[in-house]
Amino acid sequence: MHFALISKVLGLLLVVFSFTMMPPVAVSYFYQDGSEGPFLASFVISLLLGLVLWLPFFRHRAELQTRDGFLVVTLFWSVLGVIGGLPFLISADTPVGFTDAVFESVSGLTTTGASVLSGLDTLPKSILYYRQQLQWFGGMGVIVLAVAILPMLGIGGMQLYKAEIPGPMKDAKLTPRIAETAKALWYLYLFITVACASAYWLAGMTLFDAITHSFSTVATGGFSTHDQSMAYWDSAAIDWITTVFIIIGGTNFALHFAAIHGLSPLTFVRDPEFRFYIGMVFLYILLVTLGLLAFNVFQSADETLRHAAFQVASFSTGTGYTSTNAAAWPGFVPFLLVFTSFLGASAGSTGGGMKSVRGALVFHHSIRELRRLIYPNGAFALRFGRHTVNDRVLQAVWGFVGVYITIAVVFTLLFTVTGLDLTTAVSCVAASLNNLGVGIGGVASGFADISPAAKWMMTLLMLLGRLEIFTLLVLFTPLFWKQ
Repeated sequence: MHFALISKVLGLLLVVFSFTMMPPVAVSYFYQDGSEGPFLASFVISLLLGLVLWLPFFRHRAELQTRDGFLVVTLFWSVLGVIGGLPFLISADTPVGFTDAVFESVSGLTTTGASVLSGLDTLPKSILYYRQQLQWFGGMGVIVLAVAILPMLGIGGMQLYKAEIPGPMKDAKLTPRIAETAKALWYLYLFITVACASAYWLAGMTLFDAITHSFSTVATGGFSTHDQSMAYWDSAAIDWITTVFIIIGGTNFALHFAAIHGLSPLTFVRDPEFRFYIGMVFLYILLVTLGLLAFNVFQSADETLRHAAFQVASFSTGTGYTSTNAAAWPGFVPFLLVFTSFLGASAGSTGGGMKSVRGALVFHHSIRELRRLIYPNGAFALRFGRHTVNDRVLQAVWGFVGVYITIAVVFTLLFTVTGLDLTTAVSCVAASLNNLGVGIGGVASGFADISPAAKWMMTLLMLLGRLEIFTLLVLFTPLFWKQ
């Protein structure tokens, strides 16, 4: 374990992150909201901390190995979650304590979107911008993590995508080619964000709202500058734009890159995970639409389809936007929406959940086992697109799914210990572990009123969900620390 190198990398990341406090300062000066102080103080604190970690080891040279990668990734998200909460803690406009500040920051960086803040419409523009910016930078970090780093670490079957990601990758160490991959993904991410912001602006949002909501839409984060979320505008055009860009954000960004690089939209059609992901989205939309029509929730079929598609896209990708009070919808519909978040979006996307690729592999493997029951001596290869999936990948997938479900069940019980009813407890697990951000039951209107213990459990689940569980859990195994 190269602790000197880990300190150097973490310090450098904190130095870089400190400069993200400056855009909110510019926003504060532009709108004259008088809230630049907390961001300047946070800039100085994070910069000094980063220099303290970086300067003693800045001449140290070594290759970052796989085990170092686990620790760097975990520390990066954990430390930045705390540092990112400083503006909320310092600002007089957000009277929150340490727990709430860290909760809000981690929720933003992990693109969860669960919030303890209220009265968003009256908060300073700089605070509102900062929340959205957290999700945008977090979303890009998620993509680089999922597309460039996790496949090499072999997290729960994600190595299946080694052949798909842009640029050559190796198992033994985190190579400099990650920088090239990250650069290409940044350009793509920025392009989609600009397109989303332009569409919002043309649909009637102010320029500020268009830019800030494009940040959280492409990042599938769900933070908004208004308490009513997207229902603030009650616009069919804005709702459909949001739905489309959420689905884009929930698609593997390596696939976006391959389609643009090869100038071939058929790249999406040929990808087995994308077909599974889109197929499940359309199935959810059909079920929710039929449910809403059965209960006569809306007056017209057009309005029913619009809200059904919006909420399905938002919940199934773990975005957490709302176009209406979906938690109050009758019957099975709210519960179906919450459970769609467990399967989640595509691997290599900003979305949450277990990821569609794992769901697809579990489905295909189950079909193969059914065939073996009929033909015990038959040889059935499991193919996924162009790949023949070996048993090592399937074991990793099943292991991940098993641990994921176990954690969900255990934390559901723990939430009930804090005094939450079962529906609210399940909702808290889905909102945090699946990086969903919204809930039903007792947390339908937000998470400010749950206990501090429940908030810390949700914060841990946000990190577990975003880091694909094993990245964090492996640090607690004795074997990891043996030389």
